[in-house]
Amino acid sequence: MSLPVSPASRAQAIVKIAVDYGVYLLVRVIFCIIQTIPLSWCDNLASGLAIALNDWVKFRRSLILENLTHSLPGLTDAQYHRISYEMWRHLILMGCEIAQAPRLIHDSNWRSYFSIPDRRTLATIFLDPRPVVLVAGHFGNFELGGYLCGLLGAPTYTVARTLDNPFLHRFITDFRQRSGQYILPQDGSSDLIEAALAQGDTMTLLGDQYAGEKGIWIDFLGRPASCHKALALFTLSSGAPMLVVASRRTSGPLQFSVDFGGVADPNHLPEELQSVRGLTQWYNEKIAEQAREFPGQYWWVHRRWKPKSNRNSPARAREVRAA
Repeated sequence: MSLPVSPASRAQAIVKIAVDYGVYLLVRVIFCIIQTIPLSWCDNLASGLAIALNDWVKFRRSLILENLTHSLPGLTDAQYHRISYEMWRHLILMGCEIAQAPRLIHDSNWRSYFSIPDRRTLATIFLDPRPVVLVAGHFGNFELGGYLCGLLGAPTYTVARTLDNPFLHRFITDFRQRSGQYILPQDGSSDLIEAALAQGDTMTLLGDQYAGEKGIWIDFLGRPASCHKALALFTLSSGAPMLVVASRRTSGPLQFSVDFGGVADPNHLPEELQSVRGLTQWYNEKIAEQAREFPGQYWWVHRRWKPKSNRNSPARAREVRAA
């Protein structure tokens, strides 16, 4: 028996639907405009908007500077400012590339946009009958990295958080699945993931997402960071080799190098990588190396580092008693 819905709740639901659909329409209009302009215009647009966000609006300036000074200590203020600008330009250009990709990149011309220096590693991994776990960070254009896998004939299963806006969620999911990816929700997909790994499929996952208090805490760029245990467990429990990968921008729009940060093969793991903590620390160090080498392509704007609460502190004890 369903409970009656109050008029106020019904009105709030209608307003939310209207707002969500309005945001969705705005995003679609922006995408349509971007899809009609040349890539060179996208490059100029990204540069202009990056200056506006970095120098005028100063959006999340304190967070970006905090992340940079902790992760890349010893640089000058001018260098931090330059990295912040390059990050904004990269993120805006990334959005333009996502809009342009379905129209421009196909299975017959992907070589015009992507180079793969280490093709031997890629062939070895994908010709192996075992499942594969691909781990990327918020670095380069990771969305187009997944898009490329589908074009190469290696469809992947990707775990992604369900967006609060259902219209936007459906739109972004359709893009991600256009070339053969399969998007699984972050919650409630454990059985599907186990089945995919059991039949030798490929999982692609972002390895530098905050996992909350219950995650495993490791060092990432000099500070404690919470990580999901599942990524390491996928490899250790299924025997799937783990490959740290990145779609790194090499020059202008839609020009990338597919870089491999390292491979962890369960059949040949050193002792220090045979635990969840050891393997989690390993792939985070590989992502950190990419961020240090090309800092303008890492997402310093996201809240990767959140403090771990002191559960034994007097203040925490008072909170627990009050609850």
